[in-house]
Amino acid sequence: MTPEFVLGFSRQALETAMLVAAPMLTVGLFVGLAVAIFQAVTQIHEVTLTFIPKIAAMAVAAYLSGGWMMEHLITFTKNSFSLMSGLGA
Repeated sequence: MTPEFVLGFSRQALETAMLVAAPMLTVGLFVGLAVAIFQAVTQIHEVTLTFIPKIAAMAVAAYLSGGWMMEHLITFTKNSFSLMSGLGA
């Protein structure tokens, strides 16, 4: 196992993790921003008002992009197993 292999595999793992997390995190970011603006305008500072919409929006995002995320994870897993079989003696 060479250092280049380890770095390449680590990079691929981090890229996959960012791609899979991106849809839910992006939706959470925009919903959180909208709720923060709403709270600033109306001066309503309720703690549950920040969490409930974000959780609901992120659940919808996970449901809508679940197939795409699973496809990326399966591809990464298949590539990982094929690389592991090549490392054996």
